Amino acid sequence: HAELSNFFRATYGPTGEFNAKPFETGRSWAGARPERRAIAYDSKGIASHMGLLRRFIKVGDTDLLVAELGLYGVRPDLEGLGIAHSIRALAPALQELAVPFAFGTVRHAMRNHVERFCRDGISNIVTGVRVRSTLPDVLPNMPSTRTEDVLVLVFPIGRPMSEWPSGSLIERNGCEL
Repeated sequence: HAELSNFFRATYGPTGEFNAKPFETGRSWAGARPERRAIAYDSKGIASHMGLLRRFIKVGDTDLLVAELGLYGVRPDLEGLGIAHSIRALAPALQELAVPFAFGTVRHAMRNHVERFCRDGISNIVTGVRVRSTLPDVLPNMPSTRTEDVLVLVFPIGRPMSEWPSGSLIERNGCEL
């Protein structure tokens, strides 16, 4: 966990001080703890990471089992080489879990990066959807949930994309991965 914590602080720190904060205590997760991880190593240490967590989300009025993908990071010297490889590395685990879809969210600033990835046909960007999550730390003077306008990525695993339910809100039913 210590090595992953250092990796996340170094990877997420440049995107904003707050993004690296959850990892200051040596934890290797920010909100929900991953069920499985794909970690790539090279001679310099951790090269990339992606976490996976099975959960039920609510899309519009539909409860749906998914594998949420998150805690994605690629060491800065390897950017542009990682997300497609990470998803392909997790493909056997996703098949084994027998989920109909995997889903994840990214900041709008990542749109160009994920659009290139979606051209491979592995994923689809779902637009016009907000995502509500429980905050990992409940404080008496703060709301316990947050609703975000983020890019939603959907990966058809056991069902075709045409079966992804419609809705303008995804209830994560827990903390962000």
